[in-house]
Amino acid sequence: MPYFKPFKVIILGFDGVLGSVLAGALDLFSFTGVSWQRFLGEAVEPRFDVQIASLGGVDIRCSNRLIMQAHCDIRDVMECDLLLIPTIGDSIDKVLSQNSELIPHLQRLANTKADIASNCSGAFFLAEAGLLDGLTATTHWGYAGKFKADYPLVDLQENQFVTQSKNQSTTQSKSDLTTQSGNIFCAAGGSAFYDLGLLLIERYCGREISTQVAKTQIIDSKRGNQNSYTNVTLHKPHADQLVKQVQEFIEENFKQPIQVSSLAAMVNITPRTLNRRFQSAVAMRPIEYIQAVRIEQAKRLLELGDVTIKSLAEQVGYDDISSFTRLFKRATELTPKEYQDKFSRLAI
Repeated sequence: MPYFKPFKVIILGFDGVLGSVLAGALDLFSFTGVSWQRFLGEAVEPRFDVQIASLGGVDIRCSNRLIMQAHCDIRDVMECDLLLIPTIGDSIDKVLSQNSELIPHLQRLANTKADIASNCSGAFFLAEAGLLDGLTATTHWGYAGKFKADYPLVDLQENQFVTQSKNQSTTQSKSDLTTQSGNIFCAAGGSAFYDLGLLLIERYCGREISTQVAKTQIIDSKRGNQNSYTNVTLHKPHADQLVKQVQEFIEENFKQPIQVSSLAAMVNITPRTLNRRFQSAVAMRPIEYIQAVRIEQAKRLLELGDVTIKSLAEQVGYDDISSFTRLFKRATELTPKEYQDKFSRLAI
């Protein structure tokens, strides 16, 4: 028996869903903590309890005519750790119209502590529910024009593989007046689903488990670095390849001392020119980007579990704890301890 309680994952099932993504999500999360352990002869420890939920618990007719059986009724799902919205395989307008009764349940679960993630055209469900208004999202490039026309309040970044935004909904009670800021993730089409899946597995189970899944499933992740959330929250679409080269170097070496002058020398330009090009491409100077990468990495580590402030500072490249704490609070308006108490997976 596992020594921990598996995280609860609900995959939304609906007629017209893309069968490969529905089944793929089921496999990816169900075999986390299973396949690697079997290969090594270790005890199996499933990290996720995965169920497909449909309205009424009825069977699901996928866009390829495969019939899949739901495990439960979405109306009975009161809470979960992660709600996944797979790709719409049939006509988007047709599927949204025929499944309009699902929208209130998406809105209801968005008011809990659940993370919500969509793949490809599944983002249309989230937008239809109003969950992406004012937030960054992505979808398949082929649907970008329609998405922008249908949902002008959403900041669509179709060039990104994965986006992450903070859900602005709040839940209040007499005993708890704090904001429940869940995360909404969107992935573009095709293999971006695997990037999203690995990112979420890392979010819940850590980098080592995510890497195990990538190896057992033979997934070549486009993220490439351990700074998963940094890529999501800091990368903005731009065409300056030199800046992208420097960004990648920073993200791979943020634990080490980095001087702007050294970065400029690396790409054979002056520090002044590098500052100007960074400002133009990502709206911040290189030193600000270095700090932002480190803060995002610190946030990720705090979200994943218990870590001391001293250890945290060292892991993200700071020797001076007070300096790190000051920068962290300036970026998040919370101390590292306050952020950990609010967003750590262990606290949920």
